[in-house]
Amino acid sequence: MTRSPIDPDLIDRLAEVAVRTGVNLQPGQELVLTAPVSALPLVRAVSRAAYRAGASLVTPLIADPEVALARYRHAPDNSFEVAPDWLYSGMAEAFGRGAARMAIVGEDPMLLAEADPSKVSRAGKANSRAYKPAMEKITNFDINWSICAWPGEAWAARMFPDLPLEEAQAKLAEAIFAASRVSGADPVAAWADHNATLRTRTDWLNGQRFAALHFRSPGTDLTVGLADDHEWHGGASTAQNGVTCNPNIPTEEVFTTPHAQRVEGTVRSTKPLSHQGSLIDGIEVRFEAGRIVEAKAAKGEDVLRELLATDDGAARLGEVALVPHSSPISQSGLLFYNTLFDENAACHIALGQCYSKCFRDGADLSPDQIAQQGGNSSMIHVDWMIGGAETDIDGLTADGTRVPVFRQGEWA
Repeated sequence: MTRSPIDPDLIDRLAEVAVRTGVNLQPGQELVLTAPVSALPLVRAVSRAAYRAGASLVTPLIADPEVALARYRHAPDNSFEVAPDWLYSGMAEAFGRGAARMAIVGEDPMLLAEADPSKVSRAGKANSRAYKPAMEKITNFDINWSICAWPGEAWAARMFPDLPLEEAQAKLAEAIFAASRVSGADPVAAWADHNATLRTRTDWLNGQRFAALHFRSPGTDLTVGLADDHEWHGGASTAQNGVTCNPNIPTEEVFTTPHAQRVEGTVRSTKPLSHQGSLIDGIEVRFEAGRIVEAKAAKGEDVLRELLATDDGAARLGEVALVPHSSPISQSGLLFYNTLFDENAACHIALGQCYSKCFRDGADLSPDQIAQQGGNSSMIHVDWMIGGAETDIDGLTADGTRVPVFRQGEWA
């Protein structure tokens, strides 16, 4: 067996953080775990950590890239209208009965780059429709859930194509472990300190009660109205089941829900978006009354247009997030081709579904009430980056007063 270039002690540390700080798994709770086959070392370490934490059952669902590619190379055309709704219904049932959710990412971000874009889009839509019952448990924050990352070989090769594969994987592992705060002496304490810092930011923003945010940078002049009775979150959050968890490992953002009808202006992406195996770069869009009415991209424009046509809510915003340019992920200088990391390097917005937890008393609101307060509904939730070193942001109060929030990419 080939020796892995990844320190097994750091794998165990990441697993402990993912279980105890990420999902914060409770004694007797089930864990539903998804991962690519390349991540089996971390899957095994997470399973050990979960059972030590008192898990009643760990159920791993493993995806294989060769199986995914076989579909696009050999499947009949009608295959791309099909999704495993039976599987997602079972996941939704498990979440409804109290299971926690963990996703480990690490697959090749450009796996489907050579596949027929129309087939990728059709399969994505079918999957989004089928996954919606389970996805709603997550976007409504009914359960404790979290995402973390594994340095897959194919992903590492994409990021560091000039390095030998073992060196590339070791370099990606180092970046993941550093961003996930597991390289230091006490990762759990490091996360507690980081969560406290993010809480200070959310407390300030919630105290301001801004009606909108105004973003200015090269190519961007965007006013994002905020949903009525919105609430800012960041770092650790408490799910409706009472468990406090960190949904993203790593995370640098504070975020809330925009008003789906009150976004105006133009915005330009500052980093490429890797979506379903395609790279979308140089995105430029214009909003009117909350909806994207013009859209173009220097690369992947056809994929962007397919994404925006997913459903009625796909061309509106479901999230706005603030991340300083000095964040560790930004300062690494790396483009990860993975939204979990790249969104934590820059301020970003998300097309599609909003998070109901980003409302005051969101757990008690019906879907109709959320919509009335400006929350967007969609089968998708896709983040893309709009911030950088030249980003200025003002908070706009109800009476029009401007309050500096960011200057030159940093908290004002």
